[in-house]
Amino acid sequence: MTNTERTPQPHSPAPLDPPAPEVLHYTAFSADPEGGNPAGVVLDASGMSDAEMLAVAAEVGYSESAFLTAPPEDLGGEGRAFTVRYFSPVAEVPFCGHATIAAAVALGERTGPGELLFATRAGTVPVSVAVADGAPRATLTSVEPYVQEAAAEDVAEALAALDWPSGDLDPALPPRVAFAGARHLVLAAASRERLADLRYDFERLKSLMLRLDLTTVQLVWRASDTVFHVRDPFPVGGVVEDPATGAAAAAFGAYARELGLVPEASVLTLHQGEDMGRPAELTVELRPSDPRVRVSGTGARMR
Repeated sequence: MTNTERTPQPHSPAPLDPPAPEVLHYTAFSADPEGGNPAGVVLDASGMSDAEMLAVAAEVGYSESAFLTAPPEDLGGEGRAFTVRYFSPVAEVPFCGHATIAAAVALGERTGPGELLFATRAGTVPVSVAVADGAPRATLTSVEPYVQEAAAEDVAEALAALDWPSGDLDPALPPRVAFAGARHLVLAAASRERLADLRYDFERLKSLMLRLDLTTVQLVWRASDTVFHVRDPFPVGGVVEDPATGAAAAAFGAYARELGLVPEASVLTLHQGEDMGRPAELTVELRPSDPRVRVSGTGARMR
């Protein structure tokens, strides 16, 4: 062997990139894939970093995506309990109702109806999945809610960003900040026409919401004693408007009960997304023996 010859050395195989997570596309609060609020759902996000989850949510482009992993040991659940994290295209949010419904419907289609338990950053959220009229339907039970006064100067700034005169508010439904997993400023329009005309200053409203730690502004018009139309600007998530907002629906249920607008035992119907061309229906249930709020709706796979 000459000095220039070398004994061939075995080559180690190049490390393989981990497979990309499977992202399911579901809509929540509608049985029609063209309605409701779309959500990305990753049923196995084990091993994904925060940056990777945010990147997937940004690529998907929906208002939120849900990422599921194995639950904390003390949660148990025998395969029907999960840790869930929620990301908008620009940030993580503590809780998202429509992505919870979408994830529950996706799980129900694979494992059957029954009870689920989601450990979220806002707290533990029980979810039940059933089949009604041939369509999967999920019901989430919120964490314990609260309702607090909204400062007059904050309400004035929100109205200025929305370009809503104060006289266009419904005095029977005063502004409040409501929480049932995430914080929302509730503002009630005096007419359906006022609610339908939504053209706002994105950056100005976003700045206020970041300062107040708000997830959306819940804009409401009362159609009857138990029927409401709602819209939810979501600039802090990088989205002009959310088509169906389960967390805000839960917060609104707490608001309606706190202000005595409805009986302690009530079932409310919220219509959302109509002005966006993605109609959705959210059912809100209040029980006198439980401070938590139940929000339910159908769901459907989009593709």
